Amino acid sequence: MAGLRLGPLLRYADGSSATVWVEVSRPCAAEVRCADGSGGTARTFQVAGHHYALVPVTGLTAGTETAYEVFLDGTRVWPLPDSRFPPSVIRVPADGDGVRVAFGSCRWAAPPAGQEDPVGPDALDSLAARLATDPDAERPDVLLLLGDQVYADEVSDATRERIRARRGLADPPGAEVADFEEYTWLYYESWLDPEIRWLLSTVPSCMVFDDHDVIDDWNTSAAWLADMRATPWWRERILSGLMSYWVHQHLGNLSPAELAADPLHTALHATPDGTDALRAFACRADAEPASVRWSYRRDFGRTRLLMVDTRAARVLDEGGRAMLDPGQAAWLRTQALDDPGSYDHLLIGTSLPWLLPHLVHDAETWNAALCRGERGARWARFGEKLRRAADLEHWAAFPGSFTALAELIAEAGAGASAPATVLVLSGDVHHAYVAEPRWREGPGPDARVLQLTCSPVHNSIPLSIRMGFRFGWSAVARALGRRFARHGRCPRPPVDWRRTSGPWFGNQLMTLDLRGRSARLRLEQARGKGVLTTVEESDLTP
Repeated sequence: MAGLRLGPLLRYADGSSATVWVEVSRPCAAEVRCADGSGGTARTFQVAGHHYALVPVTGLTAGTETAYEVFLDGTRVWPLPDSRFPPSVIRVPADGDGVRVAFGSCRWAAPPAGQEDPVGPDALDSLAARLATDPDAERPDVLLLLGDQVYADEVSDATRERIRARRGLADPPGAEVADFEEYTWLYYESWLDPEIRWLLSTVPSCMVFDDHDVIDDWNTSAAWLADMRATPWWRERILSGLMSYWVHQHLGNLSPAELAADPLHTALHATPDGTDALRAFACRADAEPASVRWSYRRDFGRTRLLMVDTRAARVLDEGGRAMLDPGQAAWLRTQALDDPGSYDHLLIGTSLPWLLPHLVHDAETWNAALCRGERGARWARFGEKLRRAADLEHWAAFPGSFTALAELIAEAGAGASAPATVLVLSGDVHHAYVAEPRWREGPGPDARVLQLTCSPVHNSIPLSIRMGFRFGWSAVARALGRRFARHGRCPRPPVDWRRTSGPWFGNQLMTLDLRGRSARLRLEQARGKGVLTTVEESDLTP
């Protein structure tokens, strides 16, 4: 009899359909049955001895909520026996309801119950506990996970011991995951947490990777990539990282229509073992990053979300560095400008912040100038070492892309059909803040534009990070940054910006409540099991 190994995860949900992701113990038919009579069935596909399904659910009714169950070959496997959590439900918003969006990044797996948590309470665990115990609590309509859902290069003690028992730690990559099988351990560790498992079964989620989903500073530079490709273990790591990401995260980002048209999904179902097909896809994605688009669009009523891959799609040649390859940059522009006036809020999800503390921005722009040879070969060599040591690889480290995004935001946010807000949602930097840009030339966009950054969901925040980022926002740091920029002969960016709120440090989540043309922001920090304390709440659209 087939058993449920991981999931269910409620991924996509719109006015009439949804998708539910599962991993099971053997080939079977996975079925979702809803209390209102809607549902769906899908056969599993196999990758490296693991069996997965993404079940399209149809027949849902807008403006309703329905509980659901999961069956494998006709046997119910979800809810789990004696579950202490409420039934998992699919909520289908009605037109005009607005949307509540929670987001964050950087979630290192919480330890099992009863063990001390070295990095403090998990914000997602706390959210799950609150929703499970209070049926009247406000719940997100969608959860955006903006990178570092798993840490392939910073494993827990338990995973380290599993690696030691399987292959030892003497040979590279040592106590880091090496292949697809070890990647599955990270997802089990993270998503089998009881609170997280229930939360992800009942709140739809959108995901995108960042560096730690593969390795710290992934695709920092062409020299970095050349060094990694020269190691004996990197090829298996990157292929396994892309394969596991497609299965566990990217697949659920697709709508049912996109799923039906996806050639890889079709190919995996056409063979008893899809490992070779998925591996060939990963090989192509690694060798020709522009051949695969990980970015995607979701529409929630009159809110448009563009989730942007800022890792795999980079152009790394020093003479033409870009955060997005030309195809993806064109896709982003097309989606942002499509059907003007059809959305009230434009959300751009990018794991890496567009607007950083001024010192960090100027240091990254200066470093990029050094590395492309503005001050000669000796400075270029120094710049590459500094770039890797200090993680100087955000939007500011790709100055042309920074400017292009500023120009796109100004265009999308201008005119009679402009949305009320253009909000850039990011994580990565282990603190939270709100920053507002001002365009140096012209009146700027009519929409209110903000950088909203929130991380970590669950990770450490060393004193050096707290001190460094507090200083990075200061007037003294800004003056120091201008000196860096002058040394690198860096042109002024098209926007200036100010920090309007923050910085905040802690395990935390931001939530946007978007109703009509109004937008409200709330930042909550985890202060204990099931305890989320509001530390900031403000209207973004006066």
